[in-house]
Amino acid sequence: MIKKVGSDIEIARAAKMQPVEKIAEKLGIPEKHLFRYGPSKAKVDLHYVDSLKSRPDGKLILVTAITPTPAGEGKTTTTVGLGDGLNRIGKKAIICLREPSLGPCFGVKGGAAGGGYAQVVPMEDINLHFTGDFHAIGTANNLLAALIDNHIYWGNELGIDPRRISWRRVLDMNDRALRSIVSSLGGVANGYPREDGFDITVASEVMAIFCLASDLDDLTRRLGNIIVAYTRDRKPVYARDLKAEGPMTVLLKDALAPNLVQTLENNPAFIHGGPFANIAHGCNSVIATRSALKLADYVVTEAGFGADLGAEKFFDIKCRKTGLKPSAAVIVATIRALKMHGGVAKEDLGKENVEALKKGLENLARHVENVKRFGVPPVVAINRFVADTDAELAALKQACAGLGTEAIECTHWADGSAGTEALAHRVVQIAESGKSSFQTLYPDDMPLWDKVRTIAKSLYGASDIIADKKVRDQFAEFQKAGFGHYPICVAKTQYSFSTDSNLKGAPSNHVVPVREVKLSAGAEFLVVICGEIMTMPGLPKVPSANHIKLNAQGEVEGLF
Repeated sequence: MIKKVGSDIEIARAAKMQPVEKIAEKLGIPEKHLFRYGPSKAKVDLHYVDSLKSRPDGKLILVTAITPTPAGEGKTTTTVGLGDGLNRIGKKAIICLREPSLGPCFGVKGGAAGGGYAQVVPMEDINLHFTGDFHAIGTANNLLAALIDNHIYWGNELGIDPRRISWRRVLDMNDRALRSIVSSLGGVANGYPREDGFDITVASEVMAIFCLASDLDDLTRRLGNIIVAYTRDRKPVYARDLKAEGPMTVLLKDALAPNLVQTLENNPAFIHGGPFANIAHGCNSVIATRSALKLADYVVTEAGFGADLGAEKFFDIKCRKTGLKPSAAVIVATIRALKMHGGVAKEDLGKENVEALKKGLENLARHVENVKRFGVPPVVAINRFVADTDAELAALKQACAGLGTEAIECTHWADGSAGTEALAHRVVQIAESGKSSFQTLYPDDMPLWDKVRTIAKSLYGASDIIADKKVRDQFAEFQKAGFGHYPICVAKTQYSFSTDSNLKGAPSNHVVPVREVKLSAGAEFLVVICGEIMTMPGLPKVPSANHIKLNAQGEVEGLF
């Protein structure tokens, strides 16, 4: 039986953290290569990171999940638990996570530092300002925005058409009021009024570039390649035309060094970069992942939301662009979430319902098959809850066996690494078997429109994709302009394989509407916006912020 534990923040606050130098020592990182942010956080010097290139790589393990529901799945918790489990069985392992955005922390989803006894710490710092990386990314983004308007104010030598400025400002907070604004009001001294808007920082192309750049030189090159606007005769204007790449790199130079912290069990963790997976590519930085592979035998990383979003982008964007080859994938599922996919209301999830579970298993089955399409062998991690019954567990394990995979019960939330020993052993077996034959879903030379259709039909179960003529023409223009080899980054709801968040399970034969397409020439992919997804989320009626405060001892309360 799963024991009752305290709240995440209570557990984190009681943690006995080791000095960050001790965590670095476990990886063989000399103390002189650390830039400390207090006793338990540090950045690893980029010069040291560069010196690791000649070392062999460890095994890369991806943690992904079923389609998320309000019942919770626990992907980050499982990533942390598996990393601890691998260390527990004698393997040298590091976990690589994304940095949390303040938007969900103060909105509805909460933080992203794990939960229970499978957390990374210091939890409050990680979920709040951490080492200031998001501040640096947002500032670099907004410097570029300021340079655009300033260039127009001082004569517009580049001939930028103010109606065709594509670069938006960003803020790391859910603020729907800023989605569409009019800027430069107040008279001649304030510039030329125009329509503008904000995205959340984690949707910024600067964030994507930050997470895909291999080093500072590559970062500078990519920043210069950002297309910020077009002239009246539709010629692109690049950030390098505004001489923006230099100062933007200066703002990001310290942030680009990976952040080293620890789990509750004092195992190492890199937490670096944080693009959302429903509106961006959903993976932590390439620099952190590559560094970890040089420093450990096993690297456990996660990709945001379900496998149709984060895992697909991890495979088709991050791995394609960097040559990374995962050895195994873990698909996290809970019986509660699968019952929701089977039609059970949230308030009834505590009751045994094997039939609803079996119906909801359609969602898991599609994710298993989708991961297999990439040639990566999956294993299912059952993140167990107290109310899960033996009959429900047996039905889930039987269904997974029928899918050609194994479902392993995990209790890391309550038991830490002891609850993931079986999963860790199985992951090692798969990784060492050499059965992974990783491949991307589509080739580079497939036409852009066909790439989107391939994703929708192969992974979402769609019958086709549709778009207005204006959007189809944009695809054709990008293809003709030489961007046809770029991969696709689909922005859509995380709550369904379709673009309708209410369609649970594994809907089939639906049509995916493509509303907009954006060229991210610096990140080197196309963002394809489908359905009603927003690049600046809003707060719920009762945001998490309402419950966050300092107590009489000056400690944070309400953060989760």
